[in-house]
Amino acid sequence: MKLLKRLFKIVLAFIGVMVITAIITILVDSQKTSYLHVNKNEPTFNDSYLITNANIIPMHKDTVLKNKMVHIKKGIITKIADTINVDNVKIFSANNKYLMPGLIDMHVHVWDKYELGLYLANGVTTVRNLWGMPMHMRIKNDIVNNAIFSPLFFTTGPKLTGSEFIGDDNLNLTSPNEAKKKVISYKNRGYDFIKTYYGLDKNIFDAVIEQAEISGMDIVAHPSQKVPFSYHLHPQIKSIEHAEEIVQQPLQFKLDTVKLKPIINSISISKHTSYCPTITVFNNIYQMMINDSILDSESLNYINPLIRKVDSKNQFNRWFNAKQNDSTVVSRIKNQHDFHLTIVKKLHEAGVNIICGTDAGIGVTVPGFSIHKELKFYKEAGLTNYEVLKTATANVSTTHKIMKALGTIEEGKIANLLVLDNNPLISLSTLENPTYVFIKGRKLNRATLKRFKEKAKGRKNLMASALRYLENLILKK
Repeated sequence: MKLLKRLFKIVLAFIGVMVITAIITILVDSQKTSYLHVNKNEPTFNDSYLITNANIIPMHKDTVLKNKMVHIKKGIITKIADTINVDNVKIFSANNKYLMPGLIDMHVHVWDKYELGLYLANGVTTVRNLWGMPMHMRIKNDIVNNAIFSPLFFTTGPKLTGSEFIGDDNLNLTSPNEAKKKVISYKNRGYDFIKTYYGLDKNIFDAVIEQAEISGMDIVAHPSQKVPFSYHLHPQIKSIEHAEEIVQQPLQFKLDTVKLKPIINSISISKHTSYCPTITVFNNIYQMMINDSILDSESLNYINPLIRKVDSKNQFNRWFNAKQNDSTVVSRIKNQHDFHLTIVKKLHEAGVNIICGTDAGIGVTVPGFSIHKELKFYKEAGLTNYEVLKTATANVSTTHKIMKALGTIEEGKIANLLVLDNNPLISLSTLENPTYVFIKGRKLNRATLKRFKEKAKGRKNLMASALRYLENLILKK
């Protein structure tokens, strides 16, 4: 009996030490992102400005409004005019630079707070996170309470799949009743959207859609192969993800423009449906296949170390082995990427609302930086610069009602703004290095944005990230 008591005390002590170690690890990592904290005693706390001498690209129409003033009060645009007279407000001269809405990435996977700074440094002032975890609720709470500098943050709950699609990143549903309970639970926990994924059969999918409508939650769909592709055009589903899913499901991997036409037509008829192509993440498969040293590239130092060690490495090994076994796979991937550009072109020509998304945060798709690559692909697909910019600004405001105050420079909109040296309607590359970023009216200068990048590069938070992921595995149910 004494031996059992002693063994119990040893186990209890070990558990205690592990818990304390975990808490300390999380606290230390949190302290390392204190550079994102909003300090009431610093100039960056101010969220009211009178911007003068601005060349405004409003994004609700293709124009430049020369030499305008913009009044921001408590993070909201209250007036735009040639002349504005207002007392007791800090004046900021844009010095005839260009003022446009902040960029929006509609498909990301956030793993830590460092990434929030990376997004801001790249002009991304709003993200839609599509793999919700408990840590995202804490991040969201900090943002809502103006405790940290961050893009506006919207997130789905955990990915809902059928019972067959096993994986620790999925929530496997086995019945319609369970599906409804999960939707209700995610609503109560504070998630913004529902994400549906592979393997949902009709009965379970119907239950998700029915409860999402009752609970007032938009659905973001990674198409399920268990239902027809057209099934994802239901009014409760506000966006469909990945151009590659059109190739894989309705086209069955046949790069056929004739068969593509009726699919595009069906999407265009569904006026509530937005499409998020995520061209970059698929193109990065091709980049991994043609660059055997990609895992050593400097850009990967900006990816969360746990993801780099596990997901980046696994994806690289998968595609490296694929090309070793079949030399034609490289050209097939490249051809499919090129076909994705055709899909974007056809979607645009058909009037489909295209929203920019990168799938950043997985594989070798780097948070923040990747949006510039995504936008260049849309340009390559044949969109004008204005049309490209709309995918990451104005188009978003029509996708979800809770995001309608974003995407354009108009009175009543949230003051998420970029100040740019050059006109992005002429050169998209100017987006890569904004002079200033306004986030909810708070102004961040180029030196601050550069610091955000430096702090995120080569960060050492693998254990803290692993603990947060472990928390998700325990609590996602």
